[in-house]
Amino acid sequence: MKRIVLGLLAATAMSASALAADIKPAIIYDLGGKFDKSFNEAAYNGAEKFKTETGIEYRDFEIQNDAQREQALRKFAEDGNNPIVMAGFSWAAALEKVSADFPDLQFAIIDMVVDKPNVRSVVYKEQEGSYIVGLLAAMASKSKKVGFVGGMDIPLIRKFGCGYVGGAKAAGATEVIQNMTGDTPAAWNDPTKGGEIAKSQMDQGADVLYAAAGGTGVGVLQAAADAGKLGIGVDSNQNGLQPGKILTSMVKRVDVAVYNAFTDAKDGKFTPGINNLGLKEDGVGYAMDDNNKALVTAEMQAAAEKAKADIIAGTITVHDYMSDNACPY
Repeated sequence: MKRIVLGLLAATAMSASALAADIKPAIIYDLGGKFDKSFNEAAYNGAEKFKTETGIEYRDFEIQNDAQREQALRKFAEDGNNPIVMAGFSWAAALEKVSADFPDLQFAIIDMVVDKPNVRSVVYKEQEGSYIVGLLAAMASKSKKVGFVGGMDIPLIRKFGCGYVGGAKAAGATEVIQNMTGDTPAAWNDPTKGGEIAKSQMDQGADVLYAAAGGTGVGVLQAAADAGKLGIGVDSNQNGLQPGKILTSMVKRVDVAVYNAFTDAKDGKFTPGINNLGLKEDGVGYAMDDNNKALVTAEMQAAAEKAKADIIAGTITVHDYMSDNACPY
């Protein structure tokens, strides 16, 4: 009997090893690169966490232009990489084609829904996290004028802006100045222009600026810090970029989406369909650490936590630009 049990254990161990050996995870970043200090870097961190915990290597690639999307995705699929995670809504068109051609592979896309039987679509309730940081911005503001700098002018980024306006006005902001960086993918990686927009908003009286603009946001945060104003980071915890000058960061757990896709595939638990992550699911939130603890008072944090609880309970409804097709605040 003992031999049988040991044999079964050995077989189980071999099966688990074989499963781990079969997985060939890959991630392809969006424009801006994996070290953008924001969205792409959060995705990279999720892949790195998986590698650290499992010892399983992954492939990754940084595209330089939109023309490379389908070519890069198809190459990874032809090489048998599985699962393949794409960071960013702009991958949808390429994924529609490639996922259909490789039905036995598993794909995950972040920030867009692709309705295919082998695709996991991870989307977020960015408006909920943005409401919280908007509330904090208004409470920290001396002028009661705050700013929002978006990246590419698309409904997804307007979700961030709409939630931010709602939270800021709920906490007494008299004006929210909003600008988008551009209407092409270059808007994600233009810190110089981000800095220029930030200076313009500060000239109009804004003293707390929220950047939802990928790498462009680094320029916004720098300009705010240089002017003695406060910035708010996005996607990753950016508090450390300008310690003591960034009020908080609206954290969007892109890292969790990547980590879960890799882990679920490894464990044979990968499922397609839509994952919609908000405050309740810990998909979004606000960052507190040693870099900003002196900026967020106990009163502010209590207000943020109450708003969070009310949003989760449904007492506060945070409007979503994408579904309402307008921001009602």
